[in-house]
Amino acid sequence: MLARGGTSWDAWLVAGAVGVAGLPALHSAVPNGAGRLGSLLETFLPWTGAAVPVLVASALWARSKAGLLACAVPALVWCWMFGGLWFASSPGPQELTVVQHNVADDNADPAGTARALLASGARLVAVQELTAAARPRYQDVLGASHPHRAVHGTVGLWSAWPLSDVRPVDIRPEGFPASWRRGLRATVSAPGGPIAVYVVHLPSVRLGPTGLASAARDESAALLGARIADDPAGRLLVVGDLNGTVWDRGLGPLTGQLDAPEAGFAFSWPAALPVARIDQVLGRGVEVTRVAALEATGSDHLPVLGRVRLP
Repeated sequence: MLARGGTSWDAWLVAGAVGVAGLPALHSAVPNGAGRLGSLLETFLPWTGAAVPVLVASALWARSKAGLLACAVPALVWCWMFGGLWFASSPGPQELTVVQHNVADDNADPAGTARALLASGARLVAVQELTAAARPRYQDVLGASHPHRAVHGTVGLWSAWPLSDVRPVDIRPEGFPASWRRGLRATVSAPGGPIAVYVVHLPSVRLGPTGLASAARDESAALLGARIADDPAGRLLVVGDLNGTVWDRGLGPLTGQLDAPEAGFAFSWPAALPVARIDQVLGRGVEVTRVAALEATGSDHLPVLGRVRLP
């Protein structure tokens, strides 16, 4: 049994602090082969900071000065990686607002969900899991203020500004049926000039005994990344349920060429107890200054409001 105030406690606590600091700092070194452990860690990466208060409490209980000092290392690493998400820059003269929401295909109150999205004040409304039966309810609520609409399969975009060059985007992984249609691109006549907007819904991932099943999601992200790389648009947004966080290497084909929000954790899933932001607003040639999660609707996701500064 370890005695309080002993050197053994010091060693254990210092080792624990180094380990907790290393997980977020060196997350890309965690292998992603069997079970995709790297992606699993990166899904919940900000939560590694929850270990710091546990370490501090343990150091205080053990009366370990070395352990308490060591706790500063993971705390500083966490602040370096995630601290900036607490601070938002002030709105710019030209700012676009977009709300992103997986509305859930089993949503019992689509009209109420549409009203919640309208109340956000966003000029662009992007949705996924939009069913043919629910589509008129969203149009009834959003049509007056957002008269321009694009829908393909189960994804949709309502805009306060005119849309042009609307086209489907094929991000269907191999083996998925032709009825799986989860991507569209439209050009929005936004202030200051056009902006290309992609609305997408990548395949779901599953956590099981063998780890994280994300192969289809990763394949879809690679297909989308190739389309974006070839897109000549100078201002571009990708809005959607990506079923992954911005730290998840499975989304590397997207995050490698798009900028993530500067501020806001905006955990969006699951709605009952949000632990990860898998609903994203990413940009190229524009600055996504902040994302924020909104109040729950009839979906298992929370809506996410993004603020985009236009050059």
